[in-house]
Amino acid sequence: MSQVREVVVGDVRIGGNNPLVLIAGPCVIEGRQAALEAAARLRELVDELKIPWIFKSSYDKANRGESASYRGPEVNSGLDILAEIRETYRVPVLTDAHDPQEAETVGKVVDVVQIPAYLSMQTPLAIAAGKTGKAINVKKGQFLHPEAMTGIARKIESTGNPRILLTERGTTFGYNDLVADYRALPRMRRLGYPVVLDPTHIIRKPGIPSSDPRGGDPEYVPHLARAGVAAGIDALFIETHLAPEKARCDACSMLRFDYLKEMLQQCMELDRIVKRWDLSIRPRRQDGFV
Repeated sequence: MSQVREVVVGDVRIGGNNPLVLIAGPCVIEGRQAALEAAARLRELVDELKIPWIFKSSYDKANRGESASYRGPEVNSGLDILAEIRETYRVPVLTDAHDPQEAETVGKVVDVVQIPAYLSMQTPLAIAAGKTGKAINVKKGQFLHPEAMTGIARKIESTGNPRILLTERGTTFGYNDLVADYRALPRMRRLGYPVVLDPTHIIRKPGIPSSDPRGGDPEYVPHLARAGVAAGIDALFIETHLAPEKARCDACSMLRFDYLKEMLQQCMELDRIVKRWDLSIRPRRQDGFV
């Protein structure tokens, strides 16, 4: 494997040559009881599979296509619920921040501050997130070349914080579609940071309401996840729900919890094989040709 720094989040080690990590939870906090139930089911599953886990959920989905869409409990209530999950289920937690002030507030509670894809170029947010000292997960904008993540990472590192994860969540492909470009994974990993793949957003159809079944293709999540593991990723980012048809956000793209175990077993088996390979071996370009 290529040389990639290790980012430690609680007891979870991401990168280096460590085993595959799971970042998983529902898209948005739908209430205290629902969030705790999701965390409890995930805790039971990851303990059975022995896969390192970080819980994720958002307290505010600020980039919805319609103003009436459910956004979440917002910052104070949402962070209280995440803090309870962190303590109850002994798991690091991850959530988004949308502006510099939020980043400071979020950093006092969670273990990983996430910069959303649409905000990945916002310098004040990157700087404020870095100053929290927490691990920072940057979702690559759908409009960005993977190597453009170098500049974003340097903004964060300028604060003295090198604990950075880079997440691939699809690239714009025409109207209302995203595509997984698997060249992005080794390209970002060669920058020296652990790389995460989020297949549950790659299969989302931007512009179509998340309550519309046509707004996502979750049947392809396992295919994309397995391919990403084979390409040498460090973590999988999976939005999952016990009953996606009842979800209040991204109902059309979250992976039904019942399918998660088999997919993870397959991905973990692949990961054990891949970790024995030297993925840095590749043809060298000479005079513009390989």
